[in-house]
Amino acid sequence: MHQIALIGVGRIGAIHAASIAAHPRLALACVADAVPAAAQALAARHATEAVDVDTALAMPGIAGIVIASPTATHVDLMLAAARNGQAIFCEKPVDLDLARAWSAAETLDRMGARALIGFNRRFDPHIASLRDRLREGAIGAVEAVHIVSHDPATPPIDYVATSGGLFRDMVIHDFDMARWLIDAPITGVFAHAACLVDPAIAAAGDVDTARTILTTADGRMCTISSSRRSGYGYDQRIEVFGSGGLLRVDNVAQTMVEHWSAKGRRYAPIQHFFLDRYAEAYRREIAHFADMLDGAAPAVDHHDGVAALALAEAAQRSIASGRMEPV
Repeated sequence: MHQIALIGVGRIGAIHAASIAAHPRLALACVADAVPAAAQALAARHATEAVDVDTALAMPGIAGIVIASPTATHVDLMLAAARNGQAIFCEKPVDLDLARAWSAAETLDRMGARALIGFNRRFDPHIASLRDRLREGAIGAVEAVHIVSHDPATPPIDYVATSGGLFRDMVIHDFDMARWLIDAPITGVFAHAACLVDPAIAAAGDVDTARTILTTADGRMCTISSSRRSGYGYDQRIEVFGSGGLLRVDNVAQTMVEHWSAKGRRYAPIQHFFLDRYAEAYRREIAHFADMLDGAAPAVDHHDGVAALALAEAAQRSIASGRMEPV
């Protein structure tokens, strides 16, 4: 039984805590948060101990650290865990500053760290199956990818103000998806963005709607449609076009029951929130972390985290320059 310390008990931390507690090879040894009362509440839910961050890192017998705290803490916590020889599972992004993320990745390499970065969509069974079929050659050579990722509604404005912006916070998942599905280096990024949903987001210095084109050296491309508000649910779709056809993943409905009648065809709305759409992906992510503790290599590591952040930085530069930016 591998002992796990969880740092950060917010919305995603609570999800990971439940997955750890339910896994047969993991035990939630302690939880820590900058807000002690929040840590105590989650600890009580899982019959574990609430401690401060330093105690969590130093507790004897801890094999792995799960980092779900604010982004500004990620690098320092990853390095601290690596110094202790602990396996690391850190939520994205690695950092909001690309140079700092690069430096941290180099240090983690020198330390021989085992780090998993929380790009949960790689663990979604639908998307993972699509990727497997791509690698089997089901549609021949991949030529283009189209990703739609629209949140149901805007997040709280205080979250937006500290998130790092649309590209570093939200679209970074899609940048990782593009890299993973095309399986070739992205060499150029062109982005156009605006604030069309909520003027408060513009006042916070961010955008809420974007279209991004990624290109490879041999001319393949990925287009990404991003919005902070769909108005109809959590819109998550992927289409991959190849020399021999198309593979696609559509939205997942709240139920699969359909009603056909003379009035037409009716079916349930799509799932409304990311915690619902990717619930199985989060469980599989923690299961993979357990495999890492048993010797498996991380499926998505700190280098993937840095590469996705580099695409986010290039998208920001493209908005400012109005040009395709090199990566």
